[in-house]
Amino acid sequence: METRSLVLFVIALFAFPFFASAFYIDLASQVFLAAIGALALMLLTGYAGQISLGHAGLLCAGAFTTGILAQELHAPFWITVPAATLVGALLGVVFGLPSLRLRGLYLAVSTLALHFVVVYLGGEYESKRGFSTGITLDAPTIGGWTIYGGKVWYFILLAGAALTLWICLNLLRGRTGRAWRAVHAHETVAAALGINVAAQKLLAFVISSALTAMSGALFAYYRGFVSVEAFSLFLSIQYVAMIIIGGMGSLLGAILGAAFVTIFPYAIEAALMRLPDAQSYAGVLFAVNYAAFGVVMILFLLFEPLGLVGVWRRLQTYFLLWPFKHRPLERGRK
Repeated sequence: METRSLVLFVIALFAFPFFASAFYIDLASQVFLAAIGALALMLLTGYAGQISLGHAGLLCAGAFTTGILAQELHAPFWITVPAATLVGALLGVVFGLPSLRLRGLYLAVSTLALHFVVVYLGGEYESKRGFSTGITLDAPTIGGWTIYGGKVWYFILLAGAALTLWICLNLLRGRTGRAWRAVHAHETVAAALGINVAAQKLLAFVISSALTAMSGALFAYYRGFVSVEAFSLFLSIQYVAMIIIGGMGSLLGAILGAAFVTIFPYAIEAALMRLPDAQSYAGVLFAVNYAAFGVVMILFLLFEPLGLVGVWRRLQTYFLLWPFKHRPLERGRK
């Protein structure tokens, strides 16, 4: 049953861009981009237990590495994306070093500080090189073939998300995944079991940062434009929200959370536009989005701590057991 459903889902993914409008193709592409970053953060926080608020800084590093190499050196797509991934891995070491001494809130603050450092350096590069309005990228080419158009990018970003998911699954099924879970559960016990806790923490930061920077590189090419304004602190908060709303400790949760957080602003906008005198809400749309986003996060934390993946599993159980649902015994009956 699960295999059949998975096959149908994959077929639907491949058929989607041939029937959907340009708007929905772009929306799906945004979901794939967000899913890459959310899966990367889920490895770090959901499995290795290391809190990070520097996700937007890593996306910024990947995007700017791509922009600089493509604009200044005219490097091709197949060089810029791996180079951005490598830069992300190196930054992962820098982001991960505080984790050897800090935990919890203090670690989160240290990654937040590094986020601001990366964004500041990106802003300085823009101003020094005369890119006051950002860096514009041409459409990338591979072997003389220009990557252009919504449908083409849809499949490239789908492939990127699928590759990231495959990497995550293989890591978590092996010794590395077991070590991360042990570190997350109890560092002292993990060390007693012979796990190099410091090395596993750094490895989690390196892999997560590399995948995040790759997402930033793909984002730069997809949008054709790079600016520090796109990598605000709110973006980091959105990625944290993705793994919370989706469900901590679940790759499926990361994907569901990425889809929810990406689609949510468009759903709010569509709802506001259906109200009487809709044009009057245009000026407060961003404020309404922020407020609604905060309310949704609080509601999930209070009433659905398992996230969307918990809802999904309950629905699965319900339909698998239907119509033979469990009925509680009558009161007093033994």
